[in-house]
Amino acid sequence: MENESNSAIRDILVETGEITIFGVRFFKEIFRRPFEFKEFLRQCYNVGNKSILLVGIAGFIIGLVFTLQSRPKMEELGAVSWLPSMVSISIIREIGPIITALICAGKIGSGIGAEIGSMRVTEQIDAMEVSGTNPFKYLVVTRILATTFMVPLLVFMADAIALLGSFLVENLKGDVSFTLYFSEVQMSVEFLDFIPATIKTFFFGFAIGLVGCFKGYNTKHGTAGVGVSANSAVVEASIFVFILDFVAVLLTEIIYNI
Repeated sequence: MENESNSAIRDILVETGEITIFGVRFFKEIFRRPFEFKEFLRQCYNVGNKSILLVGIAGFIIGLVFTLQSRPKMEELGAVSWLPSMVSISIIREIGPIITALICAGKIGSGIGAEIGSMRVTEQIDAMEVSGTNPFKYLVVTRILATTFMVPLLVFMADAIALLGSFLVENLKGDVSFTLYFSEVQMSVEFLDFIPATIKTFFFGFAIGLVGCFKGYNTKHGTAGVGVSANSAVVEASIFVFILDFVAVLLTEIIYNI
């Protein structure tokens, strides 16, 4: 049992080191010419297009469910008027970014891992190297940059749709007008609420792209390895998202208390 535990810890440390080296290589390649701008735009479109519907539906349901579950307790406390403020701050600061990032980890991370993994096992990456193309720059750099820039945009969209879902509940349950609801939201949400929430979404996107590309680029054992890479990309990207979120919240609390 102890040997198995030591082996698992060693594997985790080795893979963490390999991902770190992979990330360092990304930062080196990003500043080398030529930059695959067309491929970057194509990947941005793919990331957004593949995720926008799922993220939108999830955001809408989050707004509905969170408001429906919170409203009875707020009525008991006589604080229904505070509901728009509570919901908006919760969604913008935490719920919107973390739920959207987890959805993207499952949808985008697995897709990237499977796509690059299939290219690895079918020797397409080797063919690119033989033909003089830099596969790391073409496949990895563009995808990591795409996820880094697109995940924050998806989070903004999810937040807006979640607030719209929350408004619909308030409108039906409490006959609250659109103007009144979003006036309360505007009064309760400060600009400083957006800064940490936005900054951490860039790190979420980077982690999702990095893990997905790493898993796909290092796929082994043929076609069976493609499925393993896709599944492990989802799990590890989700773990990275939770860790980054914890660090972001911790740093935010420290900065606010200074």
